[in-house]
Amino acid sequence: MTTSLDILLNQVRTCRLCAEHLPHGPRPVLRAAPSARLLIVGQAPGTKVHASGVPWDDQSGKRLRQWMGIDPEVFYDEQQVAIVPMGFCYPGKGKSGDLPPRPECAQHWHQQLLPLLPNIQLTLLVGKYAQDYFLGGAAKPTLTETVTHWADYLPRYMPLPHPSPRNQFWLRRNPWFEEEAIPVLQQLVAQTLG
Repeated sequence: MTTSLDILLNQVRTCRLCAEHLPHGPRPVLRAAPSARLLIVGQAPGTKVHASGVPWDDQSGKRLRQWMGIDPEVFYDEQQVAIVPMGFCYPGKGKSGDLPPRPECAQHWHQQLLPLLPNIQLTLLVGKYAQDYFLGGAAKPTLTETVTHWADYLPRYMPLPHPSPRNQFWLRRNPWFEEEAIPVLQQLVAQTLG
C-alpha cells in the first residue's frame, strides 16, 4: 500500500528546485518511514554520498554510528531510523569545505515530511544548521555552546557536532563530549530503538 509519505519521498527524490545551483546536479539523498522512531538531521550529502546515494556512507557516517552505538544494519533500517538532512543534495565545494546546505530543501520539504513521521521520539541534530533550524531561539550562539548544553534539549533533541574527520580539532578541544555526552546518546538511542 502506498502511503502519503511514499508519494512525498518520490516527489523529493525527483526534486529540481535548486538544480541550477548544484555543480554536480541534483541527487536528493534521504530515508524515512512512518514507523521510524529516531530522526537524524545532518547538513547535506558530501561527494561520496552524492556518488553512492547512501546517506552517511563515509567516514563521518562511520563515526556517527560509533557515537550512536549501532551497526549499519540498524542505522540503515528506515523502519527504525529516518535520515532527513537540511539539504538533500551535495551543495558543492567552498573555500574551507563543502558549501552550506541549500535552503530550498528545508523551506519547501521539511514542513511536509516531518508531520508524516509521527513516531519520532528522538531527533539527533548534527551540526549548526540543523540545530538553528529545529531549536530556533533556544539554540545558543555557537555550536559548541549548544552542544555543551545538550541535556537542556532532551528528551526530544540531542545536538551533536559534525562527526567529520575535519572536526578532530573540536573533539580534541572538547573531550567532555565523548566522555559525557556519548554514553548518554548511546543509552537514548538504545531506548528509542529498543
